[in-house]
Amino acid sequence: MKILRAVLVILEMSLFAIGAMFIGCVMFPVLAMFYKGKNRRRKFATVIRSSWKFFIFVMENSGIINIHVDGNLGDIKGKVVVASHPSFIDIILLIGNMPPSLCLAKKSLLKNPFMRNIVKSLYIINDVEPEVFEKSATEALKDGYNIVIFPTGTRTMPGENVKYHKGSAQIAIAAGVDIVPVRIETDYPFLIKKHSPLDAGAKPVNYKLTVMPEIKLSDFPPELTDIKLRNHITARIKECIN
Repeated sequence: MKILRAVLVILEMSLFAIGAMFIGCVMFPVLAMFYKGKNRRRKFATVIRSSWKFFIFVMENSGIINIHVDGNLGDIKGKVVVASHPSFIDIILLIGNMPPSLCLAKKSLLKNPFMRNIVKSLYIINDVEPEVFEKSATEALKDGYNIVIFPTGTRTMPGENVKYHKGSAQIAIAAGVDIVPVRIETDYPFLIKKHSPLDAGAKPVNYKLTVMPEIKLSDFPPELTDIKLRNHITARIKECIN
């Protein structure tokens, strides 16, 4: 059974990689001839959401994973979404189940020929000047996109004590929007750090996505400085998704 599940994981990850190459190298360049500006980003975001939703469908129906969502991801719009990050597919599970959303990426990904078109249209580059980063994120939120952020910056091991970055608080304050925390949990260490990506256990891995109460900017004293406000928001995020 474990061998069969490992083979299925290989096939499904290959499907994901081939799909990403096709979308980035063929579909997006073709769509770019017909869609311009904000319409292009909206179309690209819809394509990614649909393709990742299909990938989730394949993983569920092959018996590799089960997904339970506690709350309504489909109602989130124009928010900063912060989530715990136990596994490789967390971003796929979130974006595939929400209205059009963007996430963060380093500008080095723009040098990847397979990812360049996807990154340019669907990611907010975060290792740039703070003013540029805030402007890009604020514009995207005003256009109705969600911005998905993993405040730990990387996948985390169970019980690991990690640093929570303040980028999500920075964006929320700059744009004047609230934050939606999502706790992602699994009952088996699938696609986590320091484990074989082929180890999918002997039965479907259960993913639970819990939509926590919104962290509202109005919850905090208005006299707080931006630095103190970022610290308070980041501490609240950690409480919600840790």
